Amino acid sequence: MSKDLKAYIVNMGPAKCNVDLGVGSERGSYVNQDYILNKLGRPHRAINLMYCYYPLDEGWPLRASIAHASDDVSFAWDYPYDDYFPYKGGLNGDLNDEPFIFMRDIRRHGQDVILTLTIDPHVSDDHLIAIANDLRTFGRMFLRINHEATGNWFSFNKRCTYQEVADFYVRFHKIIKEHAPNIKTILCIGGVENPDSEEIEREAEFSEAVRVTDIWSIDKYLALHWGWPYDVAERGGKSHRRYSVRDIFELAKRTYKRFSYICGGAKKPMVLSELNADGDVTGPYDQAMMVKQFCDMIKEEPATWLSGFTFYQFRDDGRLGLEITDPNNREVGIEQPVMKVYKEIIHDDYFKPGMTLGNEVSFPVTLRWGGSEDSTGLSIPIDFEANPHFAEVIFDDEIKDLNLMMELNGRWFYKAPGVKVIDLMPAFFEKQLSGPRTLDLKIFAPPASGENNPSQGDDWAENYYTVIKKCPEFRIRYEPIELEVK
Repeated sequence: MSKDLKAYIVNMGPAKCNVDLGVGSERGSYVNQDYILNKLGRPHRAINLMYCYYPLDEGWPLRASIAHASDDVSFAWDYPYDDYFPYKGGLNGDLNDEPFIFMRDIRRHGQDVILTLTIDPHVSDDHLIAIANDLRTFGRMFLRINHEATGNWFSFNKRCTYQEVADFYVRFHKIIKEHAPNIKTILCIGGVENPDSEEIEREAEFSEAVRVTDIWSIDKYLALHWGWPYDVAERGGKSHRRYSVRDIFELAKRTYKRFSYICGGAKKPMVLSELNADGDVTGPYDQAMMVKQFCDMIKEEPATWLSGFTFYQFRDDGRLGLEITDPNNREVGIEQPVMKVYKEIIHDDYFKPGMTLGNEVSFPVTLRWGGSEDSTGLSIPIDFEANPHFAEVIFDDEIKDLNLMMELNGRWFYKAPGVKVIDLMPAFFEKQLSGPRTLDLKIFAPPASGENNPSQGDDWAENYYTVIKKCPEFRIRYEPIELEVK
């Protein structure tokens, strides 16, 4: 079949509103990308990981809740340093430990990395340069430094004034631009919170940080139980709150306008780095409803001021996840109603990456992986006579070592190096064909190692190149191999 197939260049670009996903934090462990892809049916623009770096502290590099375990702790951030998983890089670090093993998993599955990192502002430039060097090979990733920086719960806020926290952000941003310019920085602070004020929180202190950062960001929860896990949210309690979905949307929009005003009218990308409604407060049904309402507002406006949001998170030990962690087995997630709603959102054209078809090409073809917002792949039109009973793409010995992300009929698939056959039938389980139809199999080639290769040329930090020598084969059948016995 493959001998008669044509192939075209296809360029993948940003969505009208990009969707990212949090995977792991103080409230849950990392979940591998194969599981998430098969659960949701498509990759995300980026995956957010949350880590901390307090190398000058007693107990480091153990997690704070282990190094400083105490029955007296009554709030998630009452430890001497933040209770995220420790960042094991930096000075004298280990690049074969966390978070790097997860960053490689994310990138080989065709997604960019958002690294949320809380850092002791007292570390020297040597530490920050080491972190920048750690991250250089991970392509067009994002670094969210000391997020929610206008709050008072993280250790860096308890150790420094707001001005010192803001100055540290500017210092680290400049080091990143010098040593790893492929990385974009995300400033996550409080926005316009008061309906009677135009100013963002701590505007005087953070104005310079707003001006230098690459991306503006705020965290917005439609409902939140911040007392978790030390109390239970009940009506009349003081450790939780539910907000108006419309009010949150409007405050976010006003925040974008204020960020732009601080920058003299300049426009930069703005994201919501954490978005969800806490099921501890809303219950599972209203949680799903509120998330849908917010995303409907994004689409219906349309909110061109918002470049993306990160759903917090995939699997949560509380009720802030698409799944909640099974208390009997942490390797198991219990799907929540918001999962179905979220899947519908991310498969809506408004939230999917843009695809532009280019010229016809012949093999061998060189593909470019710049990132999930800028990559060049292949599009192979396949004529289906009807809804198939078998559909396989086959990679022989000459091309079996490719690392690929593929999309057919709206469903994405991963092919790891060494895998010869991928079953494409899940593309038809939820979207069956009612008759003959031509579908495009889109193929992209992110780096198999998860890292870019400095030997590939001057643009190696931004782009990764893969040669596909030949077209794969296809096995398509339109009825069972053996028919029902009469």
